Amino acid sequence: MGGDRHPVDAVMLARRAASFTRRSIKSDSKQSGLRLAISMLDLTTLEGADSPELVRALCQRAIHPCPVSLDMPVPPVAAVCVYPKLVPVVRESLLGTGVLTASVATSFPSGQSPLDARLAETEAAIAAGADEIDMVISRGAFLSGRFDEVAAEVRAVQDICGQTHLKVILETGELATPDNIRRCADLVIEAASRERDLADGALFVKTSTGKISPAATMPSVLLLLEAVRDHFRGTGVRVGVKPAGGIRKSKAALHMLVMVRETLGQDWLTPKLFRIGASSLLDDLVRQLLWTSRGHYAAMHDVAVT
Repeated sequence: MGGDRHPVDAVMLARRAASFTRRSIKSDSKQSGLRLAISMLDLTTLEGADSPELVRALCQRAIHPCPVSLDMPVPPVAAVCVYPKLVPVVRESLLGTGVLTASVATSFPSGQSPLDARLAETEAAIAAGADEIDMVISRGAFLSGRFDEVAAEVRAVQDICGQTHLKVILETGELATPDNIRRCADLVIEAASRERDLADGALFVKTSTGKISPAATMPSVLLLLEAVRDHFRGTGVRVGVKPAGGIRKSKAALHMLVMVRETLGQDWLTPKLFRIGASSLLDDLVRQLLWTSRGHYAAMHDVAVT
């Protein structure tokens, strides 16, 4: 499981990832890129202090990201992601808007609960109205070489999800090496694809929980993109990618969009196949969009802080 493959050249990987940060983006393209990045956001809150009131406010921000009118409309985000307990609040707040309800599950962020408990939590989140599940794998099992165990838990969660889309969090910061990250991505994609026909975008591989550093680095995201590219070349099935954790600035988001386009092509530049998990990134995306539209930065009171 996971396949035998050549080791990742870490030096070339870092060099290739860095090359995407040196692309020049013209003003018109930047505006389009900022709007596209907003439409791809999984606006996320996963804190102990989360409350129904906070989540309702976040949902309103998800629906209407920009507090002022611009010549071109600003799209809503792709999804709002919360803990399972708050899924009903999100579902009710987003009803009829087109913004999806996402829930973490499987004992996020550690994944250390017994499998039965992780599966029950997944089932409860879907019953409460989650459109998408973000699961964590057992990194300890993977790092101990128990690859069949990791594959089995992915398939077990996938069986419960049914038509609910599944995003599988690898926690690349704990996997540590490029070889581990790539092997884990291949393992997850192979496990989810075995004995079933995946629809495009029904499965995502995701870098991180956002609770471990480093999280969504350019090299780690590139490894996931390349795993997805190779799977598509072999099967014709498009798997999605979701970087998450530590993405706070528009420049980083735009660099990732460039990397997606040059690695996977234009077809992946859609929320159906690429997401960015973040909390504070939306503020900077909106501020940059206002700057490119008006020629000056918005005051802090013009942009709601998430």
